[in-house]
Amino acid sequence: MKLLTIVFSLALCCTAFGQDSPSSQDAEEAAIGKAVKAYVDAYNRGDAKSLAALWSPEAVYTNPGTQEQVVGREAIEQQFASIFQENQDTALAVSSKRIQFMSPTVALESGVATVTPPGQEPEETEYSAVYVKRDGNWLLDRVSEKLTPTTGPNYERLKELGWIIGTWVDEDDHARIETRYRWTANRNFICQMYSLTIGDQIEHSGMQLIGWDPTRRKIKSWVFDSAGGVGEAIWSKRDGAWYIYNSGTLPSGSKTSATNVITYVDDNRFTWQSMSRIADGELLPNVDEVVVVRQQSAAQPK
Repeated sequence: MKLLTIVFSLALCCTAFGQDSPSSQDAEEAAIGKAVKAYVDAYNRGDAKSLAALWSPEAVYTNPGTQEQVVGREAIEQQFASIFQENQDTALAVSSKRIQFMSPTVALESGVATVTPPGQEPEETEYSAVYVKRDGNWLLDRVSEKLTPTTGPNYERLKELGWIIGTWVDEDDHARIETRYRWTANRNFICQMYSLTIGDQIEHSGMQLIGWDPTRRKIKSWVFDSAGGVGEAIWSKRDGAWYIYNSGTLPSGSKTSATNVITYVDDNRFTWQSMSRIADGELLPNVDEVVVVRQQSAAQPK
């Protein structure tokens, strides 16, 4: 899915800890139900502002697909706004299993969150959520999630590329290239969305699907760019690097080819270079190796 595969837990208010009477417990349970409905409604109508208001001011949200973190309500609102834009009409449901009070103002709640993208099978996560009580309201503060996806037959062929899932950036003073990788449903493919921004304008963008070609018994990818070009590539791994042999067609009908090389450095860096580049029969200069880094939220602690 969108995510890229992306799933969220639901903020759930909790009853007070201590000497509450049965009647006050009933009142708290009624408040919990109201808060749960408000959160589900906000998510399902794509209301990032209302949803973010149910997190504490210093809350940390961790994207379960990319493991990127954002800190604070404003950053969380921006994150969900982006998620809603990319995953329209996705439905959220939550089944809360247990609430444990750690103190009068801290509670741990766990359950199962189910996200259903349009026309796709539901995806589930098991989650644990920490809530803090502020001014009489229980607010979501931290969440840990365990994805429980159903994997397709091609996952075993692609899982060694799993480190690339996330958002990556290569930029200088003049331009920024942002690339997002995510699993599709059942992890049969990896979807890549990329954009080139110069100044405040997106100059070029595109999408690539990475999957398994059972005929050639190789990893293969297909790319479609915003200018109307198309291409495909065969991936081969040797000496710790991925060699991507590309061939494509420009909107004019001219043929292109190149060999790109991706080398894993660590969980937050990889290198990329392009060589043997040919367009319409003309040999083009190689692109020198660049270091691509995993995007860190501006609000995320270093």
